[in-house]
Amino acid sequence: MHIGIDVGGTNTDAVLMEGTSVLASVKRSTSADVTSGIVAAIESLRADRPFEGSDIAAVMIGTTHFINALVQARNLAPTAALRLGLPATRALPPLIDWPGELRQAISARTYLAHGGYEFDGRPISPLDADELRRHAADMAANGIRSVAISSVFSPVNHDLELTAADIVREELGDGAAISLSHEIGRIGLLERENATVINAALRELAVEIVDGLSSAVRAQGIAAPIFLSQNDGTLMDEEFVRRYPVATFASGPTNSMRGAAATSGLVDCAVVDVGGTTADIGLLVNGFPRETSTEVTVAGVRTNFRMPDVLSLGIGGGSHVHEATREVGPTSVGYRLTAEALVFGGSTLTATDIAVAAGRVDIGDADRVRHIDRGFALSVIDRIAERVAEAVDRMRTSAAPIPVVAVGGGSILLPDVLPIFGEVQRPDNYAVANAIGASIAQVGGEIDKVVAVDPGRRDAILDDVRQEAVDKAIAAGATPKSVQIVDFDEVPLPYLPGNATRVRAKAVGDLDMSR
Repeated sequence: MHIGIDVGGTNTDAVLMEGTSVLASVKRSTSADVTSGIVAAIESLRADRPFEGSDIAAVMIGTTHFINALVQARNLAPTAALRLGLPATRALPPLIDWPGELRQAISARTYLAHGGYEFDGRPISPLDADELRRHAADMAANGIRSVAISSVFSPVNHDLELTAADIVREELGDGAAISLSHEIGRIGLLERENATVINAALRELAVEIVDGLSSAVRAQGIAAPIFLSQNDGTLMDEEFVRRYPVATFASGPTNSMRGAAATSGLVDCAVVDVGGTTADIGLLVNGFPRETSTEVTVAGVRTNFRMPDVLSLGIGGGSHVHEATREVGPTSVGYRLTAEALVFGGSTLTATDIAVAAGRVDIGDADRVRHIDRGFALSVIDRIAERVAEAVDRMRTSAAPIPVVAVGGGSILLPDVLPIFGEVQRPDNYAVANAIGASIAQVGGEIDKVVAVDPGRRDAILDDVRQEAVDKAIAAGATPKSVQIVDFDEVPLPYLPGNATRVRAKAVGDLDMSR
């Protein structure tokens, strides 16, 4: 057996699984410290379906800890951004597009140094060790504890980043957390650099959170390995999370979409995940969330790490309902839903109250919403359906019919028939699809690089890239025989010499429990 947990802004969902079968499921309010909510969820699972700690083979968790810390600009480490690229790139220094509040929150220091490569591996300039030592000494003098190192075209050749990291570590000591851009983002200097700085700023918090999650699980007598879900629907172990916390940012919507695929049996569909705070709309392609092809803005910062293509609306079970306009959200009572909604004895009119008044669900005390006109409640439900249908229509890439699957506890807000798209499918266990998605997550590896495709060697070069992705998935813990390529892109770059081609390969396999 294994346990899947997903921590949302309003609810913490958990499932006890045996293979792909759900043995028990629970939904509990997310606690302010998050960790105690996870403990409560595991205890509730055990109460519903007793088990021993030794019965559990693995625990998979999706958490909002890290994205919340960045958005709220709190608990971030003093961070330096070191770029290798002089004499190029001087016009746009590191963090040039960051919000001032966020720069201040990480006590940002920026440095430019010689180094970097052209797309084909030719050096821009040699690395200057003395220059790097001077920069590192300044970092130490200013209390920097985490460093993000980015080199021009490091996804092509990352040797300089590794060398620079060794030099900086000598000056700052082994306690310094160093993040390297070739391990974080894709081609595109500023966006990759931004993602690396975000990762560096979260490194100290990652250690604290992982230790907290581990303690919470161990306190339940569970000694099984703990995994956290990534943005692309695959898993990472505790040590990986400590090094790459930025990879968890979109795990919530991703888990819901993967759970929708598992519970509905559909591999190509639109998924609408309605929680307590937001409704997230995405597309499943071959059973995995479609990834965005452009940069992603996180807390006002442009990045280019792996993220699902998700459109979020401020509509959820805890969303405020504005009586004058009949609009819902974007403000929400969040995890305080069971204290502030009318049906639970509170004084705030929420979307959940509207669902009860409209007869769509029977929870709480329905007598507390008898005063709400049923016609008004139905008109609010219709408005929600219109906004969700518009969002799904914006996400699809063709006019071809596409099935719509609704998951999440807040999906009670959606009608049985959605304008434009017809019947809405609600699979079994739809309310905890996000936890199911976390529990069935696989292990992946991705390669994104620019290669020179020599005439007559195209197939061999592309096969090498595919094999790199497969090897990366196996190294991450996938069962070798289960690994397969699930996504492959090949884009010629005519503006660069030497038959340059950008190649991206993604491999995915089942988690090897024996390891």
